[in-house]
Amino acid sequence: MGEDQGQDREQSRTRPEIVISPISDDDAGEVLTVQRAAFVSEAAIYGSVDMPPLTQTLSELEAELRSESGFTARIGGRLVGAIRFVEKDGVLLIGRIAIAPDMQGEGIGRLLLQRAESSSDAAVAELFTGSLSAANIRLYESCGYAEHERVPDGDGTAQVFLRKQLRAG
Repeated sequence: MGEDQGQDREQSRTRPEIVISPISDDDAGEVLTVQRAAFVSEAAIYGSVDMPPLTQTLSELEAELRSESGFTARIGGRLVGAIRFVEKDGVLLIGRIAIAPDMQGEGIGRLLLQRAESSSDAAVAELFTGSLSAANIRLYESCGYAEHERVPDGDGTAQVFLRKQLRAG
């Protein structure tokens, strides 16, 4: 019986299943909540809450969901992450990746990126982040992205555009 209890304890420590699904209009409220929570740390890094992920309204997000593709990540029914993207001229343009703060660092962003890339026929994927967002840049580089362009924001920071070759094109 002691052996069974040990197995039960081991199973309780296993990672919960992350379910990746296509994003839908019905996800808008939960996506907006996770997006706002996720980008608070970015606002702290840049010293400003005046950034689109934090100022976007529910109706604006709903409109985006109708014109873009994306995926959600759920654990036990709870939305813990989302990614949005659009394919244009052979480039997969990855938009907002938002991971619930208590789930950051668990590989959810990596899973969402992989799913977006594998769902696309594009030859190249591109995304961007701010130059002070070191954790984001590390994640993207570890996923095979490389800096492509840096656009100064005029305040000492820059938008860092990263690209990844997905297939011969």
